[in-house]
Amino acid sequence: MAVHFVGAGPGAADLLTVRATRLLGRADVVLFPGTYLDPEVLAHVSPDATLVDTQDLDLDRIVDALVDAHAQGKDVVRLGSGDLSIYSALAEQTRRLDAAGVPWDVTPGVPAYAAAAALLGRELTVPLLSQSVVLTRTRARSTAMPEGESLAAFAATGATLVLHLAITRTRELMVELEPEYGADCPVAVVHRASQPDEQVLRGTVGTIADAVEDAGLRLAAVILVGHALDPSAGGESFLYDPARDRSAKR
Repeated sequence: MAVHFVGAGPGAADLLTVRATRLLGRADVVLFPGTYLDPEVLAHVSPDATLVDTQDLDLDRIVDALVDAHAQGKDVVRLGSGDLSIYSALAEQTRRLDAAGVPWDVTPGVPAYAAAAALLGRELTVPLLSQSVVLTRTRARSTAMPEGESLAAFAATGATLVLHLAITRTRELMVELEPEYGADCPVAVVHRASQPDEQVLRGTVGTIADAVEDAGLRLAAVILVGHALDPSAGGESFLYDPARDRSAKR
């Protein structure tokens, strides 16, 4: 018996993995982030399970609930939005479970940025434009960023940027990015990708802030910035070049 940390994906009930739905179906207790999930996700949960919405709970109360359920011999799932490898508080929860002697495992989910890119129909690594993707956030009323991880430093690479937890600061962030990307660089904002109320805003570094403010977006959105978002630009991959010698070892 273990605590199962499960990535719930971007929110749509049909974007969970098969493993995730199986874990939800047999769980006795499910902790879930009500702010970010389509309620249909919980349709995978047994009607006999206990549901705990964590949106108003602090870390101590969440971990206490996990430990208590495990001590009672119950099968526990801790759902997290997107994929648990980024911005999920997995590190601090599992540290505390280790200290309490509670075993745990992780089931990955579809990350929000991947769902956003799918909705846009764009590859984020386009030959001759960008071969790197930077997943980052900015600091406002949140945990301090490590020294050296400034937005300006990432922008200097020219990589495709995916900004999480930053929608309320769109205007000031675009001002910071413009010297490196230019005012005409494509930008897309995706709100609640894959959910019934999903919304896509398209623009440029110079125009997207107006669109975000007009839409009144305040939560659950990712900002994608980069020339790879331009469907007409870029080169073609050498991997599929007809001129490539396919008899040579890779």
